[in-house]
Amino acid sequence: MAQWALVTGATSGIGESFTRLLASKGYNVALVARDEARLHERAAGLRKKYGVQTFVLPADLSTNEGCRSVEDYISTYEIEVLINNAGFGINKAFSTSQMDAEQQMFDVLVRTPMRLMHTVIPGMKERKSGIIINNSSVASFIAGGTYSAAKSYMTVLSESMNTELASSGVKVSALCPGFTRTEFHERGRMKMGGLPNFMWLNADKLVAQSWKDALANKPVSIPGWQYKLLVGVISTLPRRFVRQIGMNVRKKQR
Repeated sequence: MAQWALVTGATSGIGESFTRLLASKGYNVALVARDEARLHERAAGLRKKYGVQTFVLPADLSTNEGCRSVEDYISTYEIEVLINNAGFGINKAFSTSQMDAEQQMFDVLVRTPMRLMHTVIPGMKERKSGIIINNSSVASFIAGGTYSAAKSYMTVLSESMNTELASSGVKVSALCPGFTRTEFHERGRMKMGGLPNFMWLNADKLVAQSWKDALANKPVSIPGWQYKLLVGVISTLPRRFVRQIGMNVRKKQR
């Protein structure tokens, strides 16, 4: 019997790529996002192309109710793969942003994936198998406002759980992509016109690399030579320069 995977932010971008990759591997897929019509459209496409089962779970993960509905689903059904992918960014400095927007971003990027991990891990440990991929970012290695701070939480938590669960059969990996051609920047109203083409990643390729790294139980996956190089350089720089890099990136997006 086919195992089930659950993907948040499943209707577009990296999340949608994950649903296709997992379906191609024979997993049934539970899709989570806010747009119910789009969820059904994506689910129908997976069933038709890959012959898998799907489950549509509309949920606003910035709300307690939305988060709890996914927790309840995970508690009820056996989830072998969890992809914490849902997310968005804010195109404003923390000192000028709206608190409601900051709280929503924190809830989607930190609160919800943390709670879903905490819900799914006991069952995975009991079965001695399971894969969790948390979509973080190369922004987690710089100091670029609350988005970077939230992604740093996910990268560090993923690394920590990868170590804690090393002998349990459960694999945890943080996917840390750079700029990727998705709807993310458009939704966040971020200006990305000045970014050179070689800095853009393809969602399908980076998802394939993330899956390969997760199977190999690598705690952190950084797709793309350009971003491996960038993170390598950042790790050697004094933090005052890293902070300035973060500030410059944020300014260019506004």
